[in-house]
Amino acid sequence: MFKKKKKEDENKLHTEYGILKNVIYMLKKVKKYRPLLLVLMVTGIISHSLMNYLWTFIGKFILDILERQSGADSTDIMPLIHTLIWVAAVELVSTGLNVMTDNRCWFYMVEVRMKMITERVTKVLSMNYQTLEQPDILDMHDKAAQATGGNNEGFEGMIHKVYEIGINILTFIVTLTTISVLDLRLILILAVISSVQFLFFRYTVKKDKKNVWDKLSPVWRKLNYMEYTTQNFDSAKDIRLFGMKKWLSGKQHEIISEKQERMLYSKNLWIYNSIFAHSMLVLSSAAVYGILIFAVLGTDMSIGDFTLYVGLSTAFTASLTNVLNDLGGFKSDSLKMDDFRSFIDLESDNEEDCIPIPKTDKYVFEFKNVSYQYKGQEGYALKNMNLTLEAGKKMAVVGLNGAGKTTFIKLLLRLYDPTEGIILLNGTDVRKFKRMEYYELFSPVFQNVEIFAFPMKENISMKKTEETDRELSRECAEKAGLKEKLDALQNGVDTELLKIIHDDGIDLSGGEKQKLALARALYKNAPVIVLDEPTAALDALAEYNLYKSFDEIIGNKSAVYISHRLSSTRFCDSIAMFKAGELIEQGTHEELLAKGGAYAEMFEIQAQYYKNENSDDTELREEAALSV
Repeated sequence: MFKKKKKEDENKLHTEYGILKNVIYMLKKVKKYRPLLLVLMVTGIISHSLMNYLWTFIGKFILDILERQSGADSTDIMPLIHTLIWVAAVELVSTGLNVMTDNRCWFYMVEVRMKMITERVTKVLSMNYQTLEQPDILDMHDKAAQATGGNNEGFEGMIHKVYEIGINILTFIVTLTTISVLDLRLILILAVISSVQFLFFRYTVKKDKKNVWDKLSPVWRKLNYMEYTTQNFDSAKDIRLFGMKKWLSGKQHEIISEKQERMLYSKNLWIYNSIFAHSMLVLSSAAVYGILIFAVLGTDMSIGDFTLYVGLSTAFTASLTNVLNDLGGFKSDSLKMDDFRSFIDLESDNEEDCIPIPKTDKYVFEFKNVSYQYKGQEGYALKNMNLTLEAGKKMAVVGLNGAGKTTFIKLLLRLYDPTEGIILLNGTDVRKFKRMEYYELFSPVFQNVEIFAFPMKENISMKKTEETDRELSRECAEKAGLKEKLDALQNGVDTELLKIIHDDGIDLSGGEKQKLALARALYKNAPVIVLDEPTAALDALAEYNLYKSFDEIIGNKSAVYISHRLSSTRFCDSIAMFKAGELIEQGTHEELLAKGGAYAEMFEIQAQYYKNENSDDTELREEAALSV
């Protein structure tokens, strides 16, 4: 039942546009990004088509000249020389055009495909976080990536197919017109043989797409993950110290085996298709020579005409087969184009009717009966939550791992939208505001700090160099506790981070990364600060001191401090206690201790490890307890 429903969901996301619409879509993209390619393709179609049957006509004329001279016993070779001169000239021009158009067309086709990759990446960067993390969306992205992956498949493959089919259609028309003068039955026989071959080719393409490439989408994702995990420097210590080499190699081997099984199936399909195609070629050659031999014996057909019709029949069969195969290839590339366009056309937020976020110094966030359920999960990550974050106030969100704290933050930041209920900003549903404008209200610091292979100042500003205030980035870094680090660096905030792009790039320790993240929050200077357990790697006392000093730096801004430890509670105006996806207690530190509920119990459990039995100073014991 679940598998059937999943298939229905995938069908709703996937759209079949059809070959014609995809060709038009492709041509519009070519016109948009490189219109000269269209002119070169037309030129190439004419010159290539001419070369397909040029020597067939030339061979006939040369044989006719030789036959006439032989019959007349003439030694005048000037007609033959003139013919060869014209042949050489036409050959030279056609070859030059072919070389020029092929090379330039190939370059421009790759360029257009690069533009399509940019469109795909832009789509990913603009997608909602909630949408992007869904497995079916990730599979769609992998399929869209395959459509722009080159190897004459997908988008670039369709451009090639249009180019090739143009050549073959023009060749087909010329040869069809000429052969029809000889015998229409020959055309009929060749057309039937080519059509049968095409039908088998199309059957192979569809089966290959359905049973191989569609099935490989999740496999590519798994392989990419394994490649990243086994080569990522952050994972290297765990892999070695826990002896994970054999285990990870086995996991990767399982995935590769699945890939190889699919690829072997694909290879066998195309072997059968090749055998069938060669059988049809033998049959068509037998038909051509049979009919032409009877024509020579039964009429006065010359050797030149015999050569002409053999060549034209071969060109006719090849062009018709290529046209039909290109149509089959069109189907394959069109299916990949469907994957690409389905991903690009995924519904985005309709923000046409959005209203501006009010310009004010006070922003109040209110959760009303908010629930959130992750896709595919039976239970709720958050259930029926009611909570208000007052302007200029500090709130501590506490609870054990899995209590729902991070889900709450993602809802507050609008990375997620509620499954049920509503979130209000100054009394207005946050869904009425544009996401990017809403994001500007927050300076977040997450537990996992991402460092980018750019200068430190850009890692703080999160902007391009020309848009970065260098002095402000240095000031924020020093306030966040990185002054000693900056003083030790020759280039200060201009220092490149990581060695991915720059060989002289440096890496930061875990604590330095967290301080860099705090500097980002200070640089952005948004009205609301959100710290989602960025100090989880620190000890309890260090976390407490960092939270306390950071709280002094941000002044009167609104702030939310998330932790499963209670180090951030004393200086906060209110505390929200989460458990199993529900808000079970809310109040000040003193109120919740006096209540003697879950918060007080958690506080006592953590505090006992820090109580000084030799000291009667209750204030000191509580201060130590808050450092847990």
